[in-house]
Amino acid sequence: MEYLDYYDESGKFLGKETREIVHSLGLWHKTIHCWLYDKEGYIYFQIRSDSHKLYTTASGHILAGETVKEAFSREVYEEIGIKVSTENAQLLEITVWKQDKMKATGPYKDRALANVYICEFDKKVNNFKFDPNEVEGLVKVKAELVLNLLRKESGEIPAEKIINEGTGYSLTNVTLKLEDFLIASNEIGLIKYGKILQEVIYLTK
Repeated sequence: MEYLDYYDESGKFLGKETREIVHSLGLWHKTIHCWLYDKEGYIYFQIRSDSHKLYTTASGHILAGETVKEAFSREVYEEIGIKVSTENAQLLEITVWKQDKMKATGPYKDRALANVYICEFDKKVNNFKFDPNEVEGLVKVKAELVLNLLRKESGEIPAEKIINEGTGYSLTNVTLKLEDFLIASNEIGLIKYGKILQEVIYLTK
């Protein structure tokens, strides 16, 4: 059974509860948004298995008693199958997420403090192994191109799609449009991803 630490809205620790209770009661908890980039200015988006849209490199709940960087390492390994050093991972921002919806199991109340971290990694790593329940693959794309696309809200940009194939992985050239990115109807892509992209561009100039 998975337990999460829960907090008040200011981030003060209150205790721990099961993931199910945290979401049924709408308790504040912490999540990790992991972004990987390389020295050449490429950022890595995962392709979500459920929506087929592009989102964080990896993401998930921070478990009870777990540090943020421990959660970063675990989520990256669980979702895309590589081990990365988080020594130089840096916190970019903590965003507040609120969402209420009805699931088959009942009300689902999400109250998350999302820790957004970026981390440079060695692009030579070639043992990607994607969790099929979460991730179809990765897209490798220049952060600068994505930022321009989000600003224009139209057009296409080149990228590489990384998928598992046998015992390794393969690269395929693709083009991306705005609708390929996971952006909810009440969100603006430039606000959702802009700060992350700008930081990667700054760090790799």
